[in-house]
Amino acid sequence: MAEEFAEQTEYIDKIVHVNRVAKVVKGGRRFSFSALVVVGNRAGRIGIGLGKANEVPEAIRKAIDKAKKSLQTIALAGTTIPHSVLGHYGAGKVMLKPAARGTGIIAGGPVRAVMEAVGVADVLTKSLGTNNPHNVVKAAVEGLVQLRSKREIAQARGKQREAMRL
Repeated sequence: MAEEFAEQTEYIDKIVHVNRVAKVVKGGRRFSFSALVVVGNRAGRIGIGLGKANEVPEAIRKAIDKAKKSLQTIALAGTTIPHSVLGHYGAGKVMLKPAARGTGIIAGGPVRAVMEAVGVADVLTKSLGTNNPHNVVKAAVEGLVQLRSKREIAQARGKQREAMRL
């Protein structure tokens, strides 16, 4: 049981984007930072977080904390995903396709971080629409959440597992 607990708390974090933002006040500009972070356990759990602070390390720490609170479970099929899916968020669209073993992660920066964190090793992706990292990451996660395993689909249809040859 202790091993199981240690395995659950072993999350990796990927910093997707750090942005400097300015607030104009009477004396000039006040700069602060926002950080977009993806956290995952490389075994089907993923969360995203946005942290804002006056210093970069503090913004990253806040983003990691928020990401750990927003963890979601994803259905995987070995080292790839079970089926093709299109994730939408705002103007961001991300197409995800399963790939043969050994293909690797064919993805751009923000989507690559999501795939590495969730534990997908072989996948083909294409980011459509905006290139805003916030919307692209949220679209990728939304697409991953839509995934269903063969077993889940069989149960929803009321089929027996033996008949489906799972």
